[in-house]
Amino acid sequence: MMRMILYKKHLLGFLFILGISIFNEGHAQDLHFSQFYEAPLLRNPALAGLYEGDIRVQGVYRSQWNSISFPFETGSVNAEYKFGVGKGNDFLTVGTQVMYDKAGTVGLRTTQFLPLVNFHKSLSDVRNTYLSLGFMGGLVNRRLDRSKVTTNSQYDGFYYNGSLPDGESFLSGYSYADMSVGMSFSSTLGANQQNNFFTGIGYHHFNKPVNSFYKNISHLPKWVFSAGVKLNLDDLTSVTFNGDMTTQAPFKEYILGGLYSKRLGEDEGPAYTVHGGVYYRYNDAIIPVIKFDVRKISFGISYDINVSSLAPASKNRGGFELSISYITSRTHNVPVILCPKF
Repeated sequence: MMRMILYKKHLLGFLFILGISIFNEGHAQDLHFSQFYEAPLLRNPALAGLYEGDIRVQGVYRSQWNSISFPFETGSVNAEYKFGVGKGNDFLTVGTQVMYDKAGTVGLRTTQFLPLVNFHKSLSDVRNTYLSLGFMGGLVNRRLDRSKVTTNSQYDGFYYNGSLPDGESFLSGYSYADMSVGMSFSSTLGANQQNNFFTGIGYHHFNKPVNSFYKNISHLPKWVFSAGVKLNLDDLTSVTFNGDMTTQAPFKEYILGGLYSKRLGEDEGPAYTVHGGVYYRYNDAIIPVIKFDVRKISFGISYDINVSSLAPASKNRGGFELSISYITSRTHNVPVILCPKF
């Protein structure tokens, strides 16, 4: 009886993961983060370089659905480097986006490596105003562990028999090229150069790559509309609001929120900043956020309070996220390129 229960558990796990895989392949909803502002290249390649400094490295880790299913774990790392081009205020940002995702008992894994380039055209000699055009493209690999797959073909009439073939013909892994393009507009607000905003639009999977373990199914394109604004209330406090609207086939996602920030330490050049706020993913989750800046390094933590139809089963428990970012400038005598910082 125990072996039968374990067989059913593994079979349900496989069907759960395979169902998600088919759903993602047929309808192509992408992975996402609640701290989406800490993974800007996944939103729009034209958001690369929108920070004050020359070099930025960001990382986000997410774990979700531990309470109702097999855990999903997702990690993202992006790195950017920007430098001036030509004789004016134009500049270029180059970088890369790497993401890794693992789900379920069969070890369904997705790995992305996506280099990018973003050109920023200055539109004003007196304001920090830019129109940016970015491209991102690279390789995506998906695979699962066939040794952990259990199917009906391995049921011998009484028990699960792992020595029997699984009887399935789907691939254990495949790779494809993926491409994205985007535009953004960023500028200052009023006389205070620290008040700024941006808006942008990203178009992902425009090459419609084949994305399937078992048949020829193309990845559906995705549009992401983004906007953000940062306002200084005084020399030590500020508020930041940002949000995304994502559309992919019949699916839409809306997320919006903000952070209140307080700088601590000495009046001249405070070394520490504390941020607190909340975001809301429509019909899905309320997301409280706390973030700390320690000089050039930032740490963030958030938790999804599930308010979707899964709330009773999950007991309102959703995804937990940690983020870290590092921003610096070149040490030699090169002018720092200023851009809105969000």
